[in-house]
Amino acid sequence: MSEPAAIEHNHSGIALHRVFAMVLRHWYLLTSSWPRVLELIYWPAMQLVTWGFSQAYISQNSSFFTQAGGTFIGAVILWDILFRGQLGFSMSFLEEMWSRNLGNLLMSPLKVSEFLISLMAMSIIRLSIGVIPMTLLAIWFFGFNFYGLGLALVAFFCNLIFTSWSVGMIASGLVARNGLGAEGFAWTLMFILLPLACVYYPVAVLPHWLQLIAWALPPTYVFEGMRALLIDRQFRADLMLEALALNAGLLIVSVVAFLALLASARKQGSLIQGNE
Repeated sequence: MSEPAAIEHNHSGIALHRVFAMVLRHWYLLTSSWPRVLELIYWPAMQLVTWGFSQAYISQNSSFFTQAGGTFIGAVILWDILFRGQLGFSMSFLEEMWSRNLGNLLMSPLKVSEFLISLMAMSIIRLSIGVIPMTLLAIWFFGFNFYGLGLALVAFFCNLIFTSWSVGMIASGLVARNGLGAEGFAWTLMFILLPLACVYYPVAVLPHWLQLIAWALPPTYVFEGMRALLIDRQFRADLMLEALALNAGLLIVSVVAFLALLASARKQGSLIQGNE
């Protein structure tokens, strides 16, 4: 095999050892700092306890919430999966920006696809550290067994994590293109979806024109499906399939956007500078 052919062969496909090396790098960064691990557990736990006791109070004074017990707690946990999944993706990306290491990585044999896969893997790792203690607290304090949702939980989780990766890619691309001065996108971009995804209330509450926007967002179907399951004891597979179709389109758009923003960042030299 000629030398050019050998080089082309070595760079074809996705090399799992490079993906694993990136995951291992971020795992060491995470576990070497106990405040980082504590933060992953602290905020989900505080949110659960706050909203959980709020629901406990409301349920004592409203027959509807007695019937719909668990909808607030379920919404809190599912929202945290969505938000923490995106934040876990973006935080790992920001670690490379803060250390001025992104340019070095992209000049190495590491492919962009391998880099994205490693960020997705770290997203799940960070998410698990925060959400698993949260779900155990929900059982302990409020008797709400999140895992009792059964197979529906798999559909909820997959759709939410796909959306979180899409938003994480767009946020990361904006930071790569505009420098660390744009890192606020990593913290705030997901909150644009909070009122429109109808996390704590049904879509019917929104004005008609906002309902059209809400139904264009994959998480809306998940939260509507969660309420249908907890209130009506009905699993809406149709909602999950529609969310999956929207997520497929959103993932394609986000990958294209990330690659375009990364190419623009390379052209402008912001990967090396990382300007504030």
